[in-house]
Amino acid sequence: MRLSYQHWIPWSAFACWGIFNDIPLRPPGESLQQLVGFLDEIHAKGVDLYLHQQNIDTSTPSGNAMFQMAGVFAEFERSMIQERVRAGLQRARAQGKVLGRPKVSARTETLIRQKRERGMGILKITREIGAGTSVVQRVLSSN
Repeated sequence: MRLSYQHWIPWSAFACWGIFNDIPLRPPGESLQQLVGFLDEIHAKGVDLYLHQQNIDTSTPSGNAMFQMAGVFAEFERSMIQERVRAGLQRARAQGKVLGRPKVSARTETLIRQKRERGMGILKITREIGAGTSVVQRVLSSN
């Protein structure tokens, strides 16, 4: 999420009822660097951030620290999710599971190419075969 805060210059504080609504203490940045950069930019304009539901006020040292700690925990949570996803993919590969989109049968590929050679358009091919547009485009580009 990228907030447009160029218009905040005349304000001394920007108040939010709750910026972390979906999950408590989830900051508006995907990394700690983005969060710190966001705070630096708004503080450079003389603006502080007040989050009502979380009772965080970045005009105070403790509020600023809490906001940054929320960023640290959000980045940690994101890293843990990525690690679990990688581990799950590795386990699936080790079990011999095929990952990714299913392959199109050779018969379907041949049918797509024949219809295209007869001058049929991509959308008409997709309607007749029942495949997606991206499937037809991928088959035709692999010639």
